[in-house]
Amino acid sequence: MTTPERKLEAPHRRLDSTPPRLVERAAVYGYRAAASVMAHVPPALSRNVIATASQASYLAWPSKRRFSNANFGHVLGLPPDDPRVRRLALRAYREYARYMVELMRLPSRPPAELADLVESMDVEHVADLWRSSGGPLIVVAGHVGSNEAVAASIAGHGYPINVIADDSSFPELFELLRRQRESWGVKLIPWRNLRALFGVLRKHEILALLVDWGYRPDGIPVRLLGSWTTLPAGPASLAAKTGAIIAPVAIRRVDGGRFRIEAHEPFGVPSSSPADLQRATQRVADAIGATIRAAPHQWYSFKPMWPDDPEETRELEARAAAMLGDDDTDGGEA
Repeated sequence: MTTPERKLEAPHRRLDSTPPRLVERAAVYGYRAAASVMAHVPPALSRNVIATASQASYLAWPSKRRFSNANFGHVLGLPPDDPRVRRLALRAYREYARYMVELMRLPSRPPAELADLVESMDVEHVADLWRSSGGPLIVVAGHVGSNEAVAASIAGHGYPINVIADDSSFPELFELLRRQRESWGVKLIPWRNLRALFGVLRKHEILALLVDWGYRPDGIPVRLLGSWTTLPAGPASLAAKTGAIIAPVAIRRVDGGRFRIEAHEPFGVPSSSPADLQRATQRVADAIGATIRAAPHQWYSFKPMWPDDPEETRELEARAAAMLGDDDTDGGEA
């Protein structure tokens, strides 16, 4: 009896992806050791070492190289084997090394430095969106720039920022990161803890979600960078159920080791109808696509983001049309 072939999907949240205990402990000790070294080694040296290792993993790991080339091919509108795609991928892996060094150095930096990682006017703009919403604000972003640095800066200015994270793969590492972030004023919420999740929204605080975790067949079908894929239903569903406003944001690295936040037009989700959920998620996809296009080398989501089966792509398009065709409400975002 042959095992049915699994369709292409991002590896996060798979039920069979829990690592052995030894691997998990090694990851925790390895992260702690690396962070300790990063706190005392010049950042430029650390970046060069990790960049070399990161680019080497891209070159030596066939599946990672295939996924990355497919992703950046979509960004550039070129075939995955085009030399320009390869150059962008290598540049992105080098930029990812810079992000990792900064991430590991964050715990050793004083609170005043963390608050200054983002231009104050950008933080205040997000705060204004939150205050003007009159309720909870769902901030949606992609893996561009440094979400951790931005969250630490928002918290450093005194605003209640909560971030959803996956605790299923490496629970001990998640707990370490949770404690670190709480020391900055950032609350990390396990994605399965619905009680804590809705508690944040009931308190009318800011909830941040990353949506470009990779392609999942059970997500909401959208066009991202011109091609059909899916994004998680979470942001739109939460907004529809709680009355929260969704604010897609673009995070981008600028000179001086700081970051810029650019907020897209915030919007609400009138209902939980399939049509409203699809329209809202498509607006998120449009914002994420614009963010990636503006700085593709700063995008570090290296999981497969689009299905590689043309039939599956056609199914997504049909599902989106069916969701929009099921619109039995008078409202909805265009």
